[in-house]
Amino acid sequence: MPERLVFITGHLAKARLERLLSGLGETAFAWEIVDIGVKVAALMTEEIVKRRLKLPEGADRVILPGRYRGDLDKLSAHFGVPFTRGPDEIADLPAYLGRAGQPPDLSRHSMRIFAEIVDAPALTLEALLLRARKLAAAGADVIDLGCLPETPFPLLGEAVRLLKAEGFSVSVDSASIEELRIGARTGADFVLSLDENTLPLAFEHPVTPVLIPSAPGDLDSLGRAIEAAQRAGIKFIADPVLDPIHFGFAASLGRFIEARRRWPDIELLMGTGNLTELTDADTSGITAVLAGICSELDISNVLTVHVSPHTVRTVEEHDLARRILFAARADGALPRGYHPGLLQIHDRKPFAASISDIEALAAEVRDANFRILAAEDGIHIFNNKGHAVARDAFELFSGLGVEADGAHAFYLGAELMKAEIAWRLGKRYVQDEPLAWGVAAPAPDQDRTRLAEAGHTLKAKKER
Repeated sequence: MPERLVFITGHLAKARLERLLSGLGETAFAWEIVDIGVKVAALMTEEIVKRRLKLPEGADRVILPGRYRGDLDKLSAHFGVPFTRGPDEIADLPAYLGRAGQPPDLSRHSMRIFAEIVDAPALTLEALLLRARKLAAAGADVIDLGCLPETPFPLLGEAVRLLKAEGFSVSVDSASIEELRIGARTGADFVLSLDENTLPLAFEHPVTPVLIPSAPGDLDSLGRAIEAAQRAGIKFIADPVLDPIHFGFAASLGRFIEARRRWPDIELLMGTGNLTELTDADTSGITAVLAGICSELDISNVLTVHVSPHTVRTVEEHDLARRILFAARADGALPRGYHPGLLQIHDRKPFAASISDIEALAAEVRDANFRILAAEDGIHIFNNKGHAVARDAFELFSGLGVEADGAHAFYLGAELMKAEIAWRLGKRYVQDEPLAWGVAAPAPDQDRTRLAEAGHTLKAKKER
């Protein structure tokens, strides 16, 4: 029997919710809508749900609006059926429901992230430890100590020992064989980057080498290093090396494809920094494409770098990308509809309500509180005294009648400007909430009702 889902909503959203669910066509679940008897379902309380909800027979799961702030565990215990919180907006339900009525599972991945601290020789041990903790919190699995040419790193051994004592996996990346030897001797898990000539270092210590060609682009030399490591019976990872755009990028992609053809079972690594760092483009899209290549070629390691300020979230982006691509590959699906975190500048569905939806809502408003929404035609602001639309926030202010109320004017000005930015970029705007920038600028954890209450307090002041 298919899972039976019950959607709780209010008067204003019921018809729209019914249209959306009906438009999904054949699904792996059955569904039913219950109007809880309030105008806006997000404002209902736990007591209202307990008192008014008559649960349909055979219900397997109840889905509440994303902005419902009550205790889901208490409702689940009271009704004996799991209660879950859905997306904030009805327009996002198809992605939330996925292919079987469940949100996508992004808990799994098959890719190890090496995060390089490129200026490691210039940092104190305390600074290195703080940087490592930050990278690990962002999703890094291995902390890579990047050594600099002709720059002494007297604390290298101590740094490796300290990070290992703190529980981190550690790699050392250097062009100096002596620095790599220090790293291996003091307990590093990996050393980057050995070739057929320097590989014997890995025979001396229990360390996993990352192998590269001895000459740029020479897969045959990489093959000789692989064969030597296999004869020695040691673990290793191979890196054909990704080159920057206009300096061999296309050819280097071909090397990765050829490497997988030659060695279908060996573990590969791709360093993504030559694209993310050396291309003036938002890194989330670059990362998504490279993660897709890694997914298709079964490349299970990536090396990330953050030097340029525009790559500040590169580890977080790689972490999310590996989870999205793993889930999509498991589903045999395109990597879309799994998570919006890499859609930082634009949204797939920027407008949560259509123009007709907004007109219907505006017609229902009976109080003086201003509501602000964005749609394809611009910024909408309305209350019981009128409904205005513009594409420039400044065009709206003169008609609001709030010049004498500084606090209210400030609030409306901030919200209208936020709505204009969202409209121009094609982003989702939600009144009283910050714009969502994906992993580019994670929103702080907080009770969103606090912001909403502050906004409503200002909005509730009547026009004079």
